[in-house]
This record gives sequence, C-alpha cells and structure tokens, in this order.
Amino acid sequence: MAQSIMAGLPGLKDTYVQLKTRMDKAVEDFRKAMAATRTGRASVHMLDGVMVEAYGDRMPLNQVAQVHAPEPQLITVQPYDPTVLPAIEKAIRSGELGLNPMNDGKMIRVPVPPLTEERRKDMVKHLNKILEEHRTAVRNIRRDGNDAIKKAMKDKKISEDDEKRSMEEIQKLTDDEIKKMEEMSKGKEKEVMEI
Repeated sequence: MAQSIMAGLPGLKDTYVQLKTRMDKAVEDFRKAMAATRTGRASVHMLDGVMVEAYGDRMPLNQVAQVHAPEPQLITVQPYDPTVLPAIEKAIRSGELGLNPMNDGKMIRVPVPPLTEERRKDMVKHLNKILEEHRTAVRNIRRDGNDAIKKAMKDKKISEDDEKRSMEEIQKLTDDEIKKMEEMSKGKEKEVMEI
C-alpha cells in the first residue's frame, strides 16, 4: 500500500494507527470465526469454541487436551489429564456442533458426519450472518475515524484538503478490509457446499 496520507499528518497519525489496528483485529476475528465454522471435513478449529469445566473453572478445550484431525471425517482429543475426559466429552456433546463424541477411556474420538444439503445451506446463512456482523464492525470503525478527522479539522489541526484526503483514505481502507472478508467468506462458502 502507498504511504498513508493520515500517517503523515501529526494531527491524525495516532488516529490512523488506531483505526488500522482495530480494522485488522476485526478481520482477524472474522478469520477465526471462519476457521471454527464446520464444513464436511474434520478440522481441529471446529472445537475452538468448546469450553470445558475443569479444575473448578471453564477452560478452552485446547488448554486441557491435544486436538488432532488424523482423517477427513475424524477428530481425536487426547487430554493431558485423563481425569478430565468425562468433562471434555460432555463439553463437546453439549456444544452446538451436532457432534457425538466417543470416549474409550484414554481419548475421545469425534466422528464428523458429512453435512446434509439443508445443513450446508444453514451453514452458508450462518457464514453470511458472521460476515455482515464484521462488515458492520468495520463500518463502525470507519465512522469513528471520520468523527476523529472532523474533530481534528474543527480543532484546526488539519486543513480542509487533508480532511478530504483522509476521509477518502479511510473509505479505501474500509473497502479493502471488507473485500478481504468477502473473499474469505466466498472461499469458505465454496468449501461448505462441496460434497
């Protein structure tokens, strides 16, 4: 990307860094949500949202067990401490993933059944909902940036030309971040609809 206009203006440098960081965080959060979305194939990220009741606290699954996807239709969960096996099984079963874990006393095997056509369509709707939430988040960040630019203009920290160029730059940044998320979503949608 070309040198930022805003980053070169003393009155807006901090604003630009803050906006860019917040937008990058929104895109990264979207990327994580995409990874955790179930497709027809097993992925260790499918269990990222599972919280296990262990040691008197709720902990993410990956802190109490090792998660692997040795086959396209199977996830294995190997606890670091065998005593939390029942809690892990319960957490996976009660999650909204539609998975049915099997406990053999040493590890948990989680078969990942192929998705039905109806379930695939539901997943695509879910993906679109997540995409729209993150688009809105990026637009809200843009609005905050525009407000900061207007305030800097009002406080005479920047000129009108700088204000106009900065607003255009924020719009371009917003469009780029939303485009990145839309491309990720299309790729994931294709993966979900694949049989």
